[in-house]
Amino acid sequence: MKISEYAVKNYQFTLVIFLMIIALGVTTILNMPRSEDPELNAPQFPIVVVYPGTSPKDMEELVVEPLERVISELEDLKRIKTTISDGVAVLFVEYKYESDVDEKYSELVREVNALRDELPQNIASIEVRKVTPSDVNVIQIALASENASRESLKKYAEDLQEVLEQVKSLKKVQIHGLPEKIVRIDLKLEKLAQMRIPTEAVIETLQSEIANIPGGNVNAGTKSFNIKTSGNYTHHTEIKNTIVYSANNKNILLGDVADVYPSFEDETHITRLNGYRSVFVTAAQKQGENITKIQKVYKQAIADFEKRLPANIDLVHHFDQADNVNKRLSGLGFDFMLAILLVAITLLPLGQRAAIIVMISIPLSLAIGIVLMNALGYNLNQLSIVGLVVALGLLVDDSIVVVENIERWMRDGHSRLEATLKATQQIGLAVVGCTATLIIAFLPLVFLPEGAGEFIRSLPMGVITSVLASMLVSLTIIPFLSSRLLKENHGHPDGNMFMRALKKVIHGSYSKLLDKALAKPWWTVAVALIVFLASLQLFPIIGFSLFPASEKPQFMVEITTPLQSNLAFTDSITKKVEHELSLHKQVKYYATNVGKGNPRIYYNVIPENERTDYTQIFVQLNEETSAEEKLKLIEELRTAWTPYPGAKVEVKNFEQGPPIN
Repeated sequence: MKISEYAVKNYQFTLVIFLMIIALGVTTILNMPRSEDPELNAPQFPIVVVYPGTSPKDMEELVVEPLERVISELEDLKRIKTTISDGVAVLFVEYKYESDVDEKYSELVREVNALRDELPQNIASIEVRKVTPSDVNVIQIALASENASRESLKKYAEDLQEVLEQVKSLKKVQIHGLPEKIVRIDLKLEKLAQMRIPTEAVIETLQSEIANIPGGNVNAGTKSFNIKTSGNYTHHTEIKNTIVYSANNKNILLGDVADVYPSFEDETHITRLNGYRSVFVTAAQKQGENITKIQKVYKQAIADFEKRLPANIDLVHHFDQADNVNKRLSGLGFDFMLAILLVAITLLPLGQRAAIIVMISIPLSLAIGIVLMNALGYNLNQLSIVGLVVALGLLVDDSIVVVENIERWMRDGHSRLEATLKATQQIGLAVVGCTATLIIAFLPLVFLPEGAGEFIRSLPMGVITSVLASMLVSLTIIPFLSSRLLKENHGHPDGNMFMRALKKVIHGSYSKLLDKALAKPWWTVAVALIVFLASLQLFPIIGFSLFPASEKPQFMVEITTPLQSNLAFTDSITKKVEHELSLHKQVKYYATNVGKGNPRIYYNVIPENERTDYTQIFVQLNEETSAEEKLKLIEELRTAWTPYPGAKVEVKNFEQGPPIN
């Protein structure tokens, strides 16, 4: 082939290109964006409505139906899925996948805001969110203490938040499980009666000053009044000086008839780690960053911060996505070294030099494949790494065929240069055809539609780019190296001792079997057909899943108590489940969230909004726990907790696939 002849005869140019590819490949691998999951941008938007004290029926009539009516008129809408509970409604709006995400998000926000005045005025919030897998938290840290005050936990949680926000590659650093700080006002009813000030007058005055009072409650006997804030006050002492009543030319201040003090809102989200009272701090990774590099920065920042903590607060870094990514990359490195070793053993019949030439093609083909993937906008993630692992078993084929054919021509008496050119020309078209066949085999995965296709696409692209690179290497670099490194004089016309032994085995067994198969072609076809049909019977045994379960040593436990259960009851059930979890030696950490879902730590699991009848527990097993041991534990827990007294307890393994709701 012309390209092979050019590479061999212009060896200086080929050598320069060879060295440049190595340098570019190494640079790309070191700097290429890395994340656990592919970057997706699906046109899916949850609309979360919080309307405290509203029944599901009223929520549907007053809020959900008007919203659905307006949204259903929008173009490119695919479906609306609505979930309603006491005081909360979630409308999951999904557009056709090819829709522009930013445009549809802006359109949806605009329509919801336009409808806001027609909805009940007491709605606490209406929020339109984006479903973005890159917003998954890459770290979850617990500040645990049984005796530290809330003020102390709040201070150190905010300090840690500030430390992580200074890491440029992190975003959305959030605190979970800590109630908002408020100002609480307790009216002194006896003093009000003594001063003959009507309680209603004070309350009305406070309500008229609502825009100037930081968030909190006005407690009068058994009554509780919610107060919203514009944040004009900077300290609770300023609130004490608010004039609430005037009589006999005398102004009565709030501080004269009430206790005003800083406090915290009632708990709606209780968080614990391994049963200990905790506050969680999480952070997500910015898009296009290398999580392996980021980990070194934030680990050092966290270690420095931990030194500042008092003795009664423990910092536990119980989830780190970078560990999973590094583990997968280590697996790729192991497979890479194993492939080189197997090639060296397999090519012993061709000699050491031939084996070295083919071994060079492995890192070279991978390097070119990764460079092509990076140029096409793909990053290193769990699926692209799987694609590269699959490619390891394919990309040596072309080089082996080319080198073996060159060796055969040399054994027939041709010079090294002549053998290289003639052998490559003879086999070149077959190499191209073989590569085309492999590419066609993986193309259906490339063209899968919508979210499933975008999610899985980096896997077939990893295979296709590596196989293309392998073809290019086998037709250029391999002939160039063969023309310079292979021995011309083999000493024996049938090759070395390994080649002679291999030929003896082939002629003694395979050759006879081949003769029989060719002599009776119909019998051969019949046997092949029988084997094929028999293999189909294995499908029910093996099972089928486009996106299999995750093998990571992690899973979720979800607890649902009867509708309208209060937080205390749900927490009491949760503590029993926590105790049973703690009895299993495989369990390293269990992060409990009573009243809300765990912060988002998996790309296709969207956390549940605040509900008093709900708990989610994120369970992290020991690193050495195998996938089989995890599945066995999950089944054991499911059996033990089905049914569960007073609640529904579900053990859910993480699944692969695009985000679902």
